[in-house]
Formats: sequence, C-alpha cells, structure tokens
Amino acid sequence: MPFAELADVKLHYRFDGDESLPVLVLSNSLGTSLDMWQPQIPALTQRFRVLRYDTRGHGQSSVTEGPYSIAQLGGDVIALLDHLGLQRVHFCGLSMGGITGMWLGVHHGDRLDKLILCNTAAYIGPPENWTNRAAAVERDGVASIATAVVDKWLTPDFAAQQADLVQTLRTMLGATDARGYAANCRAVRDSDLRNDVQRIATPTLVIAGTGDIPTPPADGRYLAETIPGAKYVELYAAHLSNLQQVEGFNQAVLAFLDR
Repeated sequence: MPFAELADVKLHYRFDGDESLPVLVLSNSLGTSLDMWQPQIPALTQRFRVLRYDTRGHGQSSVTEGPYSIAQLGGDVIALLDHLGLQRVHFCGLSMGGITGMWLGVHHGDRLDKLILCNTAAYIGPPENWTNRAAAVERDGVASIATAVVDKWLTPDFAAQQADLVQTLRTMLGATDARGYAANCRAVRDSDLRNDVQRIATPTLVIAGTGDIPTPPADGRYLAETIPGAKYVELYAAHLSNLQQVEGFNQAVLAFLDR
C-alpha cells in the first residue's frame, strides 16, 4: 500500500484503473477511510484512473498534532498531486471531502478540471456541536459516538435492510483515531466558505441526499445556486449517498464528467 511522505504528514493513497486514463480524486468524509468509495471503483475505473487517499488523521494516514484546518487538508491534496506528478485532475469529495473540494476550487482551480461536491455545505454549524463532539471523542473514544453518527449516514428504511453495511460503517468510524477525528471536527467547525464559493470557476456538480440530516438538500441547492453554472442532482439517500444509491451516484458522476 503506497504512502506519500509529505512535509509534515504521511498520506496513505491508492490508485485503481488504467494509467492512461484521466485521474479522478475521491476524498473521504469525516470518520471514514478511502474504503468508503469501494462501490464506486468498478464503474469509475472504466473511464478514469481513480486516486483515493485517507485524509490526514484518518485511515492509515498519519495523525499529526491538531487542530487541523480545511486549508491544511486542501494543501495536503495539492502536495499529494505534486508528489505524484499530477498537474490537473477531477476531484470528488463527500461531506468533509466536499469542503476540501470547495477550498481547492476557490484557491487552486487551476489544478482542477471538474469538481463534484457531495452531501456537503459551505458552512456546517452550529460550532458548539463540533466542539462538543471533539471533546466527547477525546474523552470516550470515537466508538462512543459511532451508533448515533452512523444512524445519520443512511435513511432508516435502507439501514434496516443493510445490517452488514451498518456494522461495517460503525467499525470503520470506531477505528478512526480519536485525536485525528477531533482535529478534523475542529477543521469543519472553523470553516465558512459561504462568501467564497461564488469564486469557483471550475465546472461543478452538487449531489445532495433527500434524507440527509447533517447537510440537507437546502445546503446543496445553496451551493448549486451560488457556484456559477453548477449542476444539481438530488438522490433519495441520507448523508452517504454514494453507499445508499450506488448506481444513481455513479451515473450522476459519470454523466457529469463525460459531458
């Protein structure tokens, strides 16, 4: 499994797909790893070389001293691209990964061909929620919040039929380092891009979930209405729309990238 030794962090990453194809970067949500994208790989690698990575503090990437910032997480992406010799890529991020994508679109649009923002928002408040969650996981571990958080990742009707997936997600979240999780909570807490996303010039697709509680459709519509020329797709899903609506999600991404 490859690692990129960057200035102050070691990032775990993975390539799938033919080296001759355009590169599509996938950025994970808070409390997950690059494995969250596994259902996308068979479809996306038909047309793209897919680059997944574990965000700083997640998965097998190193846990550096926190708190982190979204600018820091976005800088990690640019450093990873430089390390791999990639000048321009497509970028798709979900939730925290989507916030990272917005920051890249605002500050490094020259490195992006197209941008996909999934189940995310320019600002996710109130800030005390993130402060309290960070303190809770530092005190009791990430497993202590796993059930409550995963309950928001899938709609109840879908979760009731997917016991194995629910358990997999709880295990993935529970395995996240408490320090890394808390540091990323504070990065999300301190990020407010509402006045900046209008500067994104990269062609953008926004994907929202009808039953998404942390980042409801109104947040997605705000992005689609504020980012010039952005497209909007809404799927019947909660927060992890890529897992609840695998085929619909894949089709939306591929249709946009092929346009």
